[in-house]
Amino acid sequence: MSLEARELHPLSSIPGRRAAAPQAYGLRPIRRTDGRAIHGLIAECPPLDLNSLYAYLLLSEHHADTCVLAEDGSGQIAGFVSAYVPPRHPEVLFVWQVAVHPRARGCGLARQMLWHLLERPASSAIRYIETTVGPDNAASRGVFAGLARQLHATCSDSALFGPELFGPGGHEEERLLRIGPFQPPVSRPR
Repeated sequence: MSLEARELHPLSSIPGRRAAAPQAYGLRPIRRTDGRAIHGLIAECPPLDLNSLYAYLLLSEHHADTCVLAEDGSGQIAGFVSAYVPPRHPEVLFVWQVAVHPRARGCGLARQMLWHLLERPASSAIRYIETTVGPDNAASRGVFAGLARQLHATCSDSALFGPELFGPGGHEEERLLRIGPFQPPVSRPR
């Protein structure tokens, strides 16, 4: 699909962000053929946990409506968000990973991809966003705190997965951030 055929989102559309270079990213659901590229992007975005290529293929097969890929004008992947609606909680969008390539950071692309997900028809029943974030991941915490402000919703932080659950590898605690309740956005805030 050509860049012209995709929905384009100027990076300067995020409130409180500096104007980025005049670049727009194409945002779209993921496809099976994106699995290897997504796996490669995650590998370039520490401290994100690199899952198996198979996990990213499954996301494209079962959760494409709640995942988003950002591509620059040359077709290079600039960002990725994986998310899903937990079967027992149809009002929750659980955001699993948010990755922005180092060349695209600092322009609000992470929050832009999250807004894009909230604007999709598949998200019309969503009233809460949940994610897990390590206590030292200030960048992710900032993205979700800013999103909560834009949604005029609270953001709570509670224990979820202690480090002992991850085994001897030294993985830090994963805290649950919960944003909501909120009304689904009709359009991105300007």
